[in-house]
Amino acid sequence: MAKKSAVENNKRKEKLVKSLAGRRARLKARTKDESLTAEERFEAHLKLAELPRNSAANRIRNRCEVSGRPRAYYRKLKMSRIALRELGSRGLVPGLVKSSW
Repeated sequence: MAKKSAVENNKRKEKLVKSLAGRRARLKARTKDESLTAEERFEAHLKLAELPRNSAANRIRNRCEVSGRPRAYYRKLKMSRIALRELGSRGLVPGLVKSSW
């Protein structure tokens, strides 16, 4: 099980990203808009820099929904390999058969 603080910190980041996604997208579009003057684009860069760093989507870490583990994460299933194996062994994942020989 992952540290609770790390899992909660990640959830906080997800909420912040969701709330500021629109504003961040608009400012990024203004920084790349060639029809604007250099001063306007620079001003958009400054406003973008004022936003919290944790509002950037790439700051979010994919974590297992079951255990909170950050590594060996399957995106499709939203869980780690260890949790997948454990649930598969119990027969709780439809269509998954753990091989043994």
